[in-house]
Amino acid sequence: MGISFTEWQAGCGQVHHQQTTIERIQVLIEHLHERELCTPETALQLLAAADRLCNMGMWLTVHMTYARQVHLNGQPLQQDDFKANPEGHTGGALNMVPAYVGYLLANALTGKTRAWLMGQGHCVAAIDAVNVLIRNLDLAQDQRYPFSDVGLSRLCQDFYGYATDSQGRPAAPLGSHVSPHTAGGISEGGYLGFAGLQYVHMPLPGQELVSFLSDGAFEEQRGSDWAARWWRGEDSGLVLPIMIANGRRIDQRTTMAQSGGVEWFRQHLQLNGFDPVDMDGRDPAAFAWAIITMADRLLEQHRLIALQEKSYPVLLPYAIAETVKGYGFPGAGSNAAHNLPLAGNPANNENARQEFNQGCRDLYIATPELEQAIATLMNHQAGNRVMEKDHYLRRLRVNQPRLPGEQGFLKPGSTVSSMAAIDQWFSHFVQLNPCHRVRVGNPDEMRSNRMNATLDLLKHRVTAPEPGIAEAVCGAVITALNEEAVVSAALANKQGINLVVSYEAFAVKMLGAMRQEILFARHALEAGHEAAWLSVPVLLSSHTWENGKNEQSHQDPTLAEAWLGEMSDVAPVYFPFDANVAIALMESLYTERARIAAVVAAKNEATNRCDPATARQVVRDGAWLLSHDDDADIQLIAMGLYQLQSVELAAGVLAEAGVNVSIVAILEPGRFREARDERERSYVHDEAALAAIIPACKRRIIVCHTRAEIMTGVLRRLDTGPARTRFLGYRNRGGTLDVFGMLVANQQTWAHIVHAANQLLDIDSSQSLGEAAQQALAGTGNIDVLRCPLFQHGNKSHLQLH
Repeated sequence: MGISFTEWQAGCGQVHHQQTTIERIQVLIEHLHERELCTPETALQLLAAADRLCNMGMWLTVHMTYARQVHLNGQPLQQDDFKANPEGHTGGALNMVPAYVGYLLANALTGKTRAWLMGQGHCVAAIDAVNVLIRNLDLAQDQRYPFSDVGLSRLCQDFYGYATDSQGRPAAPLGSHVSPHTAGGISEGGYLGFAGLQYVHMPLPGQELVSFLSDGAFEEQRGSDWAARWWRGEDSGLVLPIMIANGRRIDQRTTMAQSGGVEWFRQHLQLNGFDPVDMDGRDPAAFAWAIITMADRLLEQHRLIALQEKSYPVLLPYAIAETVKGYGFPGAGSNAAHNLPLAGNPANNENARQEFNQGCRDLYIATPELEQAIATLMNHQAGNRVMEKDHYLRRLRVNQPRLPGEQGFLKPGSTVSSMAAIDQWFSHFVQLNPCHRVRVGNPDEMRSNRMNATLDLLKHRVTAPEPGIAEAVCGAVITALNEEAVVSAALANKQGINLVVSYEAFAVKMLGAMRQEILFARHALEAGHEAAWLSVPVLLSSHTWENGKNEQSHQDPTLAEAWLGEMSDVAPVYFPFDANVAIALMESLYTERARIAAVVAAKNEATNRCDPATARQVVRDGAWLLSHDDDADIQLIAMGLYQLQSVELAAGVLAEAGVNVSIVAILEPGRFREARDERERSYVHDEAALAAIIPACKRRIIVCHTRAEIMTGVLRRLDTGPARTRFLGYRNRGGTLDVFGMLVANQQTWAHIVHAANQLLDIDSSQSLGEAAQQALAGTGNIDVLRCPLFQHGNKSHLQLH
């Protein structure tokens, strides 16, 4: 049954069409017809269908917050039908319904399924509500939430239902934020602002991405202003950012609202290289118009650049969807609209109950009319396009890259920097994989971190390259003095090859972005979904022990420590002590999927110990047994290059004093931890493997890159008790020091290790430490004697141990 333009422009329920939108839609219909994408008759049917779906999407959204029961016949709810404790970020979710329906409408009008991303993940009720109505669902939700009173009631009961299964996991395939169960969802959106940093790096040429952003997130996270600076049509798909400008944070106006509102933001966008597009944030037709129009504008700019009639940066189209928080339901625009817009709880407040039922009456669409609208809008089969749940960023297809092989390794015995070795290997790796888009996140100094070949090959991405500098318009190194922005560039490029290089101390600012990505990936794996993106190494160099020339702010192992708190199967932490081990590690990571690895790698030169076969075995095992026999008196375990150097010096001194020493270098401590769930248990070593890799020994000294307290917890399985095991770590001491000074300040020189061993073995330090070393340890002698031990005792007889 057809519909006239006049009938459509009259609106439906809480969807009203402003005159500006009406005029824009008239032009759009003609434009689509000229391009043979959609006839005017079909376009009007789709527009009317979107209005009806939008109303019912809002209707179901408020039910998810307040109701236990749903009646598709529209009858008013009674007191017992309401939740005792309603929850839901209702205002923002209501604002997202017309946005998401507008996205569906744009796809239906053009016969193209775009990807979508939502930064305000707490508004997920909008997505789930609409998806359930249109049956755009993954299996778990499809089975649990059929289109019926029973199915939709279960949806509402599950929303903030808090039920757990026997393993303590959420029992329902539904959450308070976007999850892997959210059809089409690719990011939790729990950390406000990261979507704004990532969207420009996501789609490949030929793809389109609609990004829903928020004014609160704009205030939360800086760096999204640079999107226009990064976009290149040569290696990027079309990005279509839309800000839902509702003017409210949780309990006050946003800074944007206080600074002059949308007009201020429009000027801000213009100053930062954007092309602002004003639109009505309450109308799905306005969203559809903005999505299609912005794509055309961006495509036209790239066409002109290709013809050399224009140059980068583009004026990146950016829609401002102005609305009122919670529009479409009582309480809109109030502070309460952020969460619970009604003045009271309908479960125990008659006025609130009446308000709820009246608000729902204004949104209600009868089931036959709704079903006809959905059938019209879901025209995938006619256009031979995939459902929105299967868009290209949700169903990633990333080919396994080629590896350099044996020629990527270095000669054992050579003196080389692990970071320089990684640099040579990675530059070769990239050249072997020209079909993979590359992103290297760099917050500061690539050359300082020995990544010269990589920088010379890939170059900083800039809009006006300076002659003689490693810069290019389409450079793959994303450099900005903002750690969140550059790590987001790598994490967003899930269809390509990625690397992040940072000073260790400042990489801690990347933690939130890293954590959001790895949590979402692991939850996807737990749900039985695929996480196909190549693993991302985050190289932490110029690190705590070798960045002594700067102050203590530059000496911070916090990121590695925090990352050790995440699940080791997806968030490993590595301490390569050898260049070939570092290369073998990189080789291994790029054969794996959906892992973010913190790699603490030294940039200073050191002896390359391992041949390729040994290095690969070290990566497989997570540790290397350098020396051992079953009669060892003590075992010295090192994590980190400088820690291993100190351990080996200490072992030499102890051996000269007759102590039988076992030496172990741990690359990946997480392999030896106590597992916290079944998935991690399948990754960590069992007891037999642990005993084979790190043989048992009654006494141990564990010398680590991080603070000792962290490793005491992680390596509890290696701890033989406080009387027999000591942990030596970073003691929060530093300053303007060299490596030796850092070791002294944090009691990790060979002499400190020998002294600790003597205490555990209950032997006199005078038998292994000379008088000068003992005085230095006591703080009364020349500290320089601790730089290198003098092997002068000559007595190799075995000491009597207690």
